[in-house]
Amino acid sequence: MAHYNVLFLCTGNSARSIMAEALLNYWGKGRFTAFSAGSHPKKEVHPLALDVLEKNQLRIDGLRSKSWDEFATPGAPPLHFVFTVCDRAAAEVCPLWPGQPMTAHWGIPDPAAVEGSDEDKRRAFNRAFRELDARIKIFTSLRLEALDQLSLKRRLDEIGRQPRAKDD
Repeated sequence: MAHYNVLFLCTGNSARSIMAEALLNYWGKGRFTAFSAGSHPKKEVHPLALDVLEKNQLRIDGLRSKSWDEFATPGAPPLHFVFTVCDRAAAEVCPLWPGQPMTAHWGIPDPAAVEGSDEDKRRAFNRAFRELDARIKIFTSLRLEALDQLSLKRRLDEIGRQPRAKDD
């Protein structure tokens, strides 16, 4: 069975991309190795992102906010897929990634930008988690080796257009 390296990008690498990394490492069951990074990393993972991951029994050890520069250097893991999960990172000029990965935009509203009560913020993180979870489950169910490049690109773009999760 083939093994794929996947990088999730966001600007701050503190919430959405971190949750996506943890989710794919869980659902990928050894078939995928997920990483995350940011163009302007916050240097720490958002506490509510860690809270949502822990409440869903996902591993948080080793998760850290890091620059996307780590993945554009010699010796970085060759990437097969790079997904942007925020609009700002999708609009930025990305480094050249080793391995010429396939890319797609899976935009998710930023839960860290939500203002309001603690409950409002918690709901935003849960919603982002559910949207990422749904997309990653679809992605991991694809028979990647059976798809030609054009079909695969079309499927990845379709995943990025999945309907938004509803509030609890």
